Amino acid sequence: MLDNKGFDLWADGYDKSVELSEEDNEYPFAGYKDVLNTIYNIIHKKEKARILDIGFGTGVLTKKLYDDGYEIYGIDFSERMIEIAKDKMPLAKLIQYDFSKGLPKEVGNIEFDYIISTYAMHHLEDKDKVEFINKLSEQLFKDGEIVIGDVAFETRELLEQCKIKTGEWDDEEVYFVFDELEEFFPKDSITFTPISHCAGIIQIKKTF
Repeated sequence: MLDNKGFDLWADGYDKSVELSEEDNEYPFAGYKDVLNTIYNIIHKKEKARILDIGFGTGVLTKKLYDDGYEIYGIDFSERMIEIAKDKMPLAKLIQYDFSKGLPKEVGNIEFDYIISTYAMHHLEDKDKVEFINKLSEQLFKDGEIVIGDVAFETRELLEQCKIKTGEWDDEEVYFVFDELEEFFPKDSITFTPISHCAGIIQIKKTF
């Protein structure tokens, strides 16, 4: 797994790496643009919203929302990624922080309409994902929602099939398996939308 220095080195070529993987419909970024576009359309159901983006990278998705007038907060642990994103979104509130340690104090008392994360939370172990998502839920408005787009599978069997077919697999990443994750949340609060053979969107609504 890359540390923040690794992501700093990757930052300038990150978008190109993603594009090549997506164009070839290959793991891990097959369906990447569809994931981002779907999340964009989910958020656009509200004309105005305050958004927290966890692991925003170079700001591909949040730049579109920023340009549409949404209030953007973001957390990323790569200094170089933040520099690139700040050039695109000078008025966004972007914070350098490692979200595996939770949330930074700068957002501790702020509530959000949407908390989004794309291709970032697979760096957390499954039990830490559940704990982190529950923590994020505490910072949603009453009708708020967490939207996660990532390498994700509906079942463990589908993950294993992808792993065998792919050949090259990053065993340091912990990808989402929806039917294992949903057991930890109220039944009507969590949904999964498959986007490609290795990507999907998880939506979690606040229930308290």
